[in-house]
Amino acid sequence: MEVIKITGTDDTPNVILDTGKGVFEFSGRSLPEDVISFYGPVLQSIEEYIQSPKEKTEINIKLDYFNTASSKVILDILIYFETIAKQGKEVVVHWYYQEEDEDMEEAGEEYAEIVDVKFKMHTY
Repeated sequence: MEVIKITGTDDTPNVILDTGKGVFEFSGRSLPEDVISFYGPVLQSIEEYIQSPKEKTEINIKLDYFNTASSKVILDILIYFETIAKQGKEVVVHWYYQEEDEDMEEAGEEYAEIVDVKFKMHTY
């Protein structure tokens, strides 16, 4: 399986989708002008992955900032991974936030309450 890498910009995050290893990473800032066109291929790749997921899937989210439109897509992504967890597979979300960034900490805590997957909170 291939690894999809999207290099981030000032407005879009770095994205690594390693479906062969079951590792998905999002880092940087997420405020794309057109959230659908940016995240469309990401969602499609995840949709394909959940058809035949690995025994363990790891999602690493280290976003410094995301806008409202991105927050909805992040929730959609996490719901896809919740589908894998409901299949009895192990899914772990590693949510990274700067120690003093209460907004990003709270965002991770809120997502953890909404979706039924294991969340591990990490400061840096």
